[in-house]
Amino acid sequence: MKKAILFNNVKKNFGKLEALKGIDLTIEEGEFFALLGPNGAGKSTLINILAGLAKPSSGSIKVMGYDVIQDYQNARRSLGIVPQELVFDPFFNVREMLRFQAGYFGKGRENDDWIDEVIEGLDLQDKANTNMRMLSGGMKRRALIAQALVHKPPVIVLDEPTAGVDVELRKKLWQFIKKLNQKGHTIVLTTHYLEEAETLCSRVAMMDQGKIVALDKTKNLLKRFSAKNLNLRLDLKGKKIPASIQKLMKNLDQHSISFLIEEITEVEFIISELKKSKIKILDMELTNSDLENVFLKLTGSKK
Repeated sequence: MKKAILFNNVKKNFGKLEALKGIDLTIEEGEFFALLGPNGAGKSTLINILAGLAKPSSGSIKVMGYDVIQDYQNARRSLGIVPQELVFDPFFNVREMLRFQAGYFGKGRENDDWIDEVIEGLDLQDKANTNMRMLSGGMKRRALIAQALVHKPPVIVLDEPTAGVDVELRKKLWQFIKKLNQKGHTIVLTTHYLEEAETLCSRVAMMDQGKIVALDKTKNLLKRFSAKNLNLRLDLKGKKIPASIQKLMKNLDQHSISFLIEEITEVEFIISELKKSKIKILDMELTNSDLENVFLKLTGSKK
């Protein structure tokens, strides 16, 4: 069985800046794989090299056995990439754009049935004959996902595909992508929505400062980092969270607050400190570890 993607000691320097510090990573055929990391971790640089948009300073990358530099055409034909940016040709409608993209890969009218399937799968039927300039941001995102799939690539890279889109689109997109994965397509996902990676992906690599700091099955990572979330709803009434427990805070949203708990005694301490400050607890929930906890522990960064 071929490896879907193989990174071998990949390094990338921009002057004195080491963007990638020797990435070794194998993604198997048929995997649904998550690549996570904070801004500046090196994810985009790695994807740009994979797509042939940048060259590594050293090391090699293969897609379905094809070297992305020495055998660029076959490597690119094996790959579909959905970029973060909404980059599109303003002179075509959705269907024309997809046919034009298919032509880059030598596919003509015989590919129309697949184009129809992609359009339906991404719920673009009503917009198929609409000019790309006239689409909303969410619809443009759907069209770019369709563009990446139009040549039926065995490997699909989704770089923040649901950034800034509504819940309905996210649900529709993941239903379609999961079907592709079930049919054997390899999916690589980068996302800031850690719950997506936790729900969808069987294996996770976490990057920070140009290195992979964790690589394991999702369930194993969650097991290794067994911290819990203490979720509280508070009646603050203008009061501030005590400084003594602020270091345990994960996030604060109006009257809701989450704490990262490593020992059960910390729960008692938090409740005690809130009582001392006369802050009333309206509701309390203790939940199991999630990928965000893992991320915080490994990188010291939220996302």
